[in-house]
Amino acid sequence: MVTLKGTLPSLLLGTLLTFLSGALGANPGLVVRITDQGLEYVAQEELLALQKKLHKVTLPNFDGDVRIKHFGSVDYGFHSLKIQSCKLLGSALKLLPNQGLLFSVSDSFIQVTGDWKVRKRILRLNGSFDVKVKGITISVNLLLDSEPSGRPKVAVSSCSSHIHDVEVDISGDLGWLLNLFHNQIESRFRKALKSKICEIIQDSVTSELQPYLQTLPVTTKIDHLAGLDYSLMGAPQATDQTLDVMFKGEIFSQDDRSPVAFLAPVMNLPEEHSRMVYFAISNYAFNTASLVYHKAGFLNFTITDDMIPPDSNIRLNTKSFRAFVPRIARLYPNTNLELQGAVISAPCLNFSPGNLSTAAQMEIEAFVLLPNSVKEPVFRLGVATNVSAMLTFNTSKITGFLEPEKIQVELKESKVGLFSVELLEALLNYYLLNNFYPKVNDKLAEGFPLPLLKKIQLYDPILQIHKDFLFLGTNVRYLRV
Repeated sequence: MVTLKGTLPSLLLGTLLTFLSGALGANPGLVVRITDQGLEYVAQEELLALQKKLHKVTLPNFDGDVRIKHFGSVDYGFHSLKIQSCKLLGSALKLLPNQGLLFSVSDSFIQVTGDWKVRKRILRLNGSFDVKVKGITISVNLLLDSEPSGRPKVAVSSCSSHIHDVEVDISGDLGWLLNLFHNQIESRFRKALKSKICEIIQDSVTSELQPYLQTLPVTTKIDHLAGLDYSLMGAPQATDQTLDVMFKGEIFSQDDRSPVAFLAPVMNLPEEHSRMVYFAISNYAFNTASLVYHKAGFLNFTITDDMIPPDSNIRLNTKSFRAFVPRIARLYPNTNLELQGAVISAPCLNFSPGNLSTAAQMEIEAFVLLPNSVKEPVFRLGVATNVSAMLTFNTSKITGFLEPEKIQVELKESKVGLFSVELLEALLNYYLLNNFYPKVNDKLAEGFPLPLLKKIQLYDPILQIHKDFLFLGTNVRYLRV
């Protein structure tokens, strides 16, 4: 588990409720970078999957005829062909800049067993055979793209295979006869296997790999207020060293999805290669979340007298306020008050190396509660506060925790005269510490899942803060059923 601390003004719930997002325009809100280590792991997994699939392949029967000197024409047939052993020993997944990926298999071996039969006029004989196919190499070019829906797409642009050597061992009565034209038989086996290998790979990509990529969701619901869009902004980009996948990502309102007025910043990713995968999460992701939750009023709150502990030195009524606001007690004797707090604008989270920071300003307005449910405003406060934030990145999600600092309160406007806000400052600190932040932290503890394909688990994470983005590195494990 990795944790990260920084300074963060309070009420920034949206920035911690969400993980990734995107931007309008050319810059993504999230970049997933796959390194050579990651590609190597994928190649190993694909090798195991291909080897497993080859074991289940049914090879076609084949027959023919051949003329043998002093013996005449002989009809032969090979049937019940079965791959008895398959060892794919070497694999690699290389980057093809501006194209895609090259998947290759080398130094591999397949053993095939089956039965044979020959017919010469009324003579019919049969036996078994064993074929050893050595020095198999496979080369597959994979074209990477994105669908209009925003999901990734992969297709085979070319496939070739080469077999270095084929050895046929034929046993049974007159097996020696078939050995006379073993070159022709070996040629038939070579042709059948080469054709089948690329057919299997094409089928695997179409029927297994592409559907698996479809398990990456384009949008997901965070809660009843917000949704997350992590559709691809374009085809994955292959360079000499890495494969970058750019996600739009955008935290949007479930009720009213509207364009965001600002763009994602350019992220200059560091040259890190110690992990298989890196997630670069722009501050745009957090700030669009802040917009959504601010607009929904989630960061607003109301304080009434029943929320104040019984032993408090101050109550939310005009009698209690008499000592420091005498006029309010004269104008509204024995009347309860209510405080309504709101963030003036959506807080923006800023990233700088090793630090998280922002500035949020709140206004709190006090109302006297008159008969017939009438609320009359009497004074308005300005509130500024900072809070330490801790982000945790574990195997599948990001969680957060807020540790608030003491607030600063200023009297902005008053209809009941000037007064000291010291007692109100203590009351507000109590409310935020015991009501607001516990509610926020409970929500943050639920965490937010990373955009992962099915059966993928992350481990051994690292976390860094860079200018304008969070940089998360992790290794990957595919969970086999």
